[in-house]
Amino acid sequence: MIKNKSVNAWIEEMKALVKPDNVVVIDGSEELYEKLRAEACSTGEMIKLNEETLPGCYLHRTAVNDVARVEDRTFICAKTKEAAGPTNNWMDPQEAYKMLYDIAKDSYKGRTMYVIPYSMGPVGSEFSKIGIELTDSIYVVLNMAIMTRVGNDVLDALGDSEDWIKGLHCRCEIDESKRYICHFPEDNTIISVNSGYGGNVLLGKKCFALRIASFLGKNEGWMAEHMLILGLENPKGEVKYIAAAFPSACGKTNLAMLIPPEKYRKQGYKVWCVGDDIAWMRIGEDGRLWAINPENGFFGVAPGTNDKSNPNALASTRKNTIFTNVAHDLDTNEVWWEGLNDNPPTNALNWRGEEWDYKKYDKADKVGTSGAHPNSRFTAPAENCPCISSEFNSGKGVPISAIVFGGRRAKAAPLVYQSRDWDHGVFVGAVMASETTAAATGKVGVVRHDPMAMRPFCGYHMAEYFQHWLDMGDKLGDKAPKIFNVNWFRLDDEGNFMWPGFGDNMRVLNWILDRCEGKVDAKETAIGYVPNAGDIDIEGLDDVNADILAELLNVDKDVWTAEAKDIEEFFASTFGDKLPAELAESLNTLKAKLN
Repeated sequence: MIKNKSVNAWIEEMKALVKPDNVVVIDGSEELYEKLRAEACSTGEMIKLNEETLPGCYLHRTAVNDVARVEDRTFICAKTKEAAGPTNNWMDPQEAYKMLYDIAKDSYKGRTMYVIPYSMGPVGSEFSKIGIELTDSIYVVLNMAIMTRVGNDVLDALGDSEDWIKGLHCRCEIDESKRYICHFPEDNTIISVNSGYGGNVLLGKKCFALRIASFLGKNEGWMAEHMLILGLENPKGEVKYIAAAFPSACGKTNLAMLIPPEKYRKQGYKVWCVGDDIAWMRIGEDGRLWAINPENGFFGVAPGTNDKSNPNALASTRKNTIFTNVAHDLDTNEVWWEGLNDNPPTNALNWRGEEWDYKKYDKADKVGTSGAHPNSRFTAPAENCPCISSEFNSGKGVPISAIVFGGRRAKAAPLVYQSRDWDHGVFVGAVMASETTAAATGKVGVVRHDPMAMRPFCGYHMAEYFQHWLDMGDKLGDKAPKIFNVNWFRLDDEGNFMWPGFGDNMRVLNWILDRCEGKVDAKETAIGYVPNAGDIDIEGLDDVNADILAELLNVDKDVWTAEAKDIEEFFASTFGDKLPAELAESLNTLKAKLN
């Protein structure tokens, strides 16, 4: 029973619009979830997998035209186009409401409206925010139950407050020509129509936790960032926390669940995962920056996840997980995806539900010939993760020592460098660029600017977002985290990765934390502070010698001169005179130092 008047009034308004046959409030009980799972299996919306090997796990297939976030159909509906800014698609709010309501009208006829009360962050934490999502999809209900905290305790925490986020999702006909994911930051509202894919319909995820929350953070003095949070424990038992931003499919989940190399494990080093995707950060009573993961699960990319690349992520999927658009092994009733192992099933259905022959796989046509879609997903409870942090459910969060930016750059960025100060660190984040992946629709392999990995997720004008970062630095003062940039993806002249990545990235994290604690010096270059080669531990690495490390840390003047020109064009064409002066100054400093 919902007692909150503002919630009830909105539900009644939406019921009159979409006309459901009945309404079910998700109370968070296992009894209700089990009933919904059975119903979804009876209609074919989900397939129950092998209970012995994958207990509590299910497979779901989206429509073939609905397999990824759709940035070109994603809108910020603010009062003015200027408020949405140059990196967002804009629509007038009144026009958007009319269009969306026309599409959604009567779309729940013959269907059930599920009311999902959910908390982003631990229920009752001062960091946390509450949302109500209405959906006609059991798949959405069960995913939201994994990704967020759902149930009656959320309604209890909300009480009679009007401080909550509205979310309406209507599957409609999954018509891609009428697919819209619209955000109304000034109204605390999200509306998604004609999609069933997670990133477009799990409205607590990118829609609320980044687009709406970034706008709230600007107005309320905190930060919502596309960042993992990890804790690195040293042999003395001290844990230091790092927040890191990478564009989708650049190894964020791998880093968040990093397993230290054997030599470090023997010494007593451990890594604890607080979050793999999103960080909400506030200034604590001690003046430091504290962060929580507002999510309760992992919505990870399946292809490439295996026992070597990310054993902790794979272990997280072994129970109570929903798999989306992966291959279905009919002999074992298990799932498979490219990169899981070298034993593709011989009797299987692909992500479309068609008979699949792994021998016809063509790398040039992954979507058409693969068993699993390149952007296929797993939705797994965070509590399944073997390295989940003891602070995961802490309402007060964890203190952040370092902020790390990174992307896929073949030549430009060295393995790691540190900004000269906070303002320069904001510049380092603002000029992040990376090669595109399958996580968003569009061409793969194109280098695009993705400031702070937030380009698709910032809910307002990005120049104001940069200013908010600068303002937060002013408030933090000398207690601000140090800011770094990493690049695990540097290539040699033959196109081979020069750094082994995965667990060995800890060698770089150790240097980062040593810098935060003043334990090591660094060499100043035009772009910032680069490690002295002897301070990155490469002992035990077969493929990295002193010469290769020197090349990994090299700042190529010609490459960076071209990079500076590209940054100048990006700033001018995208932000014009709205760019904060501090970023223009950092660019001028870069150019001067290169000369």
